[in-house]
Amino acid sequence: MSNLNAHAEQDCQFAPGCGALKLVIQPHSKDLGGFSVRRSLPNRECRMVGPWIFFDHMGPATFKAGDGINVRPHPHIGIATVTYLFDGEILHRDSLGNEQAIRPGDLNLMVCGSGIVHSERQRDEIKAKPHSLHGLQLWLALPEADEETDPDFHHYPKAQLPATQINGVPLRVIMGSAYGLSSPVRTFAETLYVEAALSAGQTLVLPNSPERAVYVAAGNIRIGDTDVSEHSMAVLTAADDVEVVASTDARIALVGGETVGKRFIDWNFVSSRKARIEQARRDWAEGRFALVPGDEDEFIPLPQ
Repeated sequence: MSNLNAHAEQDCQFAPGCGALKLVIQPHSKDLGGFSVRRSLPNRECRMVGPWIFFDHMGPATFKAGDGINVRPHPHIGIATVTYLFDGEILHRDSLGNEQAIRPGDLNLMVCGSGIVHSERQRDEIKAKPHSLHGLQLWLALPEADEETDPDFHHYPKAQLPATQINGVPLRVIMGSAYGLSSPVRTFAETLYVEAALSAGQTLVLPNSPERAVYVAAGNIRIGDTDVSEHSMAVLTAADDVEVVASTDARIALVGGETVGKRFIDWNFVSSRKARIEQARRDWAEGRFALVPGDEDEFIPLPQ
């Protein structure tokens, strides 16, 4: 989950001569005890894609009764976190007093700005029986003018996120605008996040964006002459008319947008200024962040 070391290195393969395809990232996986997280961003060859600075694919995982996700309160600054589930449920609590269960197709947007603390757990009713979890968790680096904005939280139910079909391919515009649709999800810079489910043999022309990448959450696709396998991220140029071809049934996530400039990242802290991160580390170590109502007794210590 979001409290993992954000400096993990991933394998990547450059794709010279493949037109719109810059490189393919093979994320590293980390076993959290029956729960797998694959991290594509940040990567040593591609630190960010537009404003996106962190991209985790969690699961799919199956838990026996009594087990589940149990991420203790931890802090963030300088970003907005995005949580989107394919399966299962997570209970979000934060230091603003928000408590919200997120379910498949919904989106949680937590604007961290000057600082927020949250926990990610599961309700007792969920853990009481065998259950599963599968989804994506991403971070957006806030533009410099918004890095210290007041923290905020937004929940968008599935019905609020626009959906359509393009040449028989069902898709949803989760953030930003594409395919004639605009998402109501709050953004701070030009941001794109689209999900699509392709059947084998179907094609989809991807919308243009200043920077963009497509992640294969399930199945296999082709871009030009290059095969992009399941759990890989293909980083693309900004050229028009990039076509994805599904080699098998596939679920993809397209992310992109405008660059917001260089960012430093240390644990859960992101900023354009190293001094701000050092201050956040001191504040967490010395207990100056707010507590999470209803989840005040535990926290994740500052990594050394």
